[in-house]
Amino acid sequence: MDSSDLTGLTARARRLALTGKRRILGIAGPPGAGKSTLAGQLADALGPLAALVPMDGFHLARAELERLGRATRKGAPDTFDAAGYAALLRRLRSPEPGTVVYAPAFDRALEEPVAGSVPVAPDVALVITEGNYLLHAQDGWAPVRGLLDEVWFLELDRDVRVRRLVDRHVRFGKPRADAERWVAGSDESNAHLVDRGRDLADLVVRLGSGARS
Repeated sequence: MDSSDLTGLTARARRLALTGKRRILGIAGPPGAGKSTLAGQLADALGPLAALVPMDGFHLARAELERLGRATRKGAPDTFDAAGYAALLRRLRSPEPGTVVYAPAFDRALEEPVAGSVPVAPDVALVITEGNYLLHAQDGWAPVRGLLDEVWFLELDRDVRVRRLVDRHVRFGKPRADAERWVAGSDESNAHLVDRGRDLADLVVRLGSGARS
């Protein structure tokens, strides 16, 4: 994505923010497509108009994944609290004067969600949320699409995306061989699920090879 693309996307997000009421913009796409990077760039460009609330804050904790027998599938649709995420979106859609809403975040160094990490003030015009399953229709995710005013779907060349995913896992502590196995198995399985929701997006954004994950 070059600077002109980012300028156009920022202008589109700004128009959404200036409608006079709280709006929520979703950025979806497969693992490693560049969702968090684009969402962060938009939030930075919009400044006090926007707040960034990642879906990843609703990962189930490691202990709960182990209890459920899902730890080896971390990142799959049923390893998140989808109902909790939808409940937060409903609350964000109707801001209360004087009330700050606190959303969770995900700490990649800890590989755990952290509650109360992201403050969203009532006067924020646009909430930007990003994650894999905003357009997913199963495993409790179906209500999410209707809670988002607009959703963009990001696409990135698969080879580039896989390479960047492996590098990201290595950066956060996985041996490269383990990272490659995880990406080939869990991450790519999830990517196929995410791709099924592409046609439900309002906009498909094709990212160039220079995009970061």
